[in-house]
Amino acid sequence: MPHFTVDYSANLEGEVDIADLCDCLRQAAIQTGAFPMAGIRVRAFAATHVSIADGNPKHGYIDISVRLRAGRDLETRKAATKAVFEAAQSFLAPLMARRSLALSLEMRNIDPELSPKCGTIRAHLEDH
Repeated sequence: MPHFTVDYSANLEGEVDIADLCDCLRQAAIQTGAFPMAGIRVRAFAATHVSIADGNPKHGYIDISVRLRAGRDLETRKAATKAVFEAAQSFLAPLMARRSLALSLEMRNIDPELSPKCGTIRAHLEDH
């Protein structure tokens, strides 16, 4: 863990490279030192039907949700939230300078007793 989900308004397609944003978030998460690299997942989904603020179809949004297994103290989570959000802000600064865009991020814990998991990614990681 963590799992990053980027939910964004489809009117941003063609204006921001969402794959690059996902990679930016992945790299920022690694750099925090708060998460094991093998557990980081970043995915993005466009919302095709949205209504924002005054209804102007030019408004857009990017909402980043971070779910992680419980066990990190509040200070660690706050620092990681700040670092990842600042990476997203920096990545999106040129876009935000030229258009209406709301950016948000929420980090929340997953109860490990209610979230079984398994995988083989660690066994297949290349040495870095």
